[in-house]
Amino acid sequence: MDLLQMLDTKGLPEKYRSMPTEELEERVRSIKNKLGRKLFIPGHHYQKDEVIQFADATGDSLKLAQLSAENREAEHIVFCGVHFMAETADILTMKNQKVYLPDMRAGCSMADMADIYQTERAWAKLTELFGESILPLTYVNSTAAIKSFVGEHGGATVTSSNAEKMVQWAFEQKERLLFLPDQHLGRNTAYNIGIPLEDMAVWNPLANELEYSGPLEKVKVILWKGHCSVHENFTVENIAHVREAYPGMKIIVHPECRREVVALSDMAGSTNYIIDAISVSPPGSSWAIGTEMNLVKRIIQQHPDKQIISLNPHMCPCLTMNRIDLHHLVWCLEELEQGKEHNLIEVDSVIAENARKALNRMLEQS
Repeated sequence: MDLLQMLDTKGLPEKYRSMPTEELEERVRSIKNKLGRKLFIPGHHYQKDEVIQFADATGDSLKLAQLSAENREAEHIVFCGVHFMAETADILTMKNQKVYLPDMRAGCSMADMADIYQTERAWAKLTELFGESILPLTYVNSTAAIKSFVGEHGGATVTSSNAEKMVQWAFEQKERLLFLPDQHLGRNTAYNIGIPLEDMAVWNPLANELEYSGPLEKVKVILWKGHCSVHENFTVENIAHVREAYPGMKIIVHPECRREVVALSDMAGSTNYIIDAISVSPPGSSWAIGTEMNLVKRIIQQHPDKQIISLNPHMCPCLTMNRIDLHHLVWCLEELEQGKEHNLIEVDSVIAENARKALNRMLEQS
């Protein structure tokens, strides 16, 4: 058992904590065989190998939610990801399908940086400053309540794959946009479509104020002051080290990284973009990857013919994502097997309705 498991076992019955790995794995296999098509286990790219080995599908959060919705035979969806991902799956699935999260403490620090109260307070102040000229967009890495707010106000969700397309769509609707909750994805995306950095302001939800020193009429993009705690830890110093230590190595990063890191990298794109770019690269090519460590390690294992390292060798895996482990998965499945709705994810119907509007506006552009 690693340090995270030892520190983070609140609520987990002792029998699961002390159960040998072989027995835990056998119990998952047994329940999967027993429930058959009634059970669907989606696993996010950032999950541990001990969990991902049992996933019926792997991918990013939206893809997994969509696959859950398409799988009409599945009555029970045990989502191996974080809370907002399970919420999205619940929003998109049928009423007869139930979504569960193996550990309810598996959250997302980025999603938690924009709560609905802060957002409503910010919207009131921003509309005082800019009138009705703003359209809200939210990264899918946000709570159901934020997606609902955006949907109610005519906006849409975005993914790291379609962010440029959705930002362009937003500017067809309104003069300005508010981008929640990740400032780095918003900044990188807006910059890529030609918005100057000096036309971007930052909304500080803790101070409840706009951080901008120029004339307000110049503001085109308002970036929520949030970030991914994993991707923000890749630095220009990391890039400088790779350039010196590994001449010729390509650096590829996720657009949740800081603007200066993306600017100095060779390539930047979504998780699937990173996976695909390395998959089609020739044998012997060398890569430094700026994204979550569990995924980087998996890519290294899958491509022994290539030299692959993490852009930051001291990077830890996503700690909240890692709360989903084999112990919690078995506990959830055994409770489910006994007819108990353990860690059921249920989004309020009104919130779900407006959140679907935001998601559907994005899907209509796809």
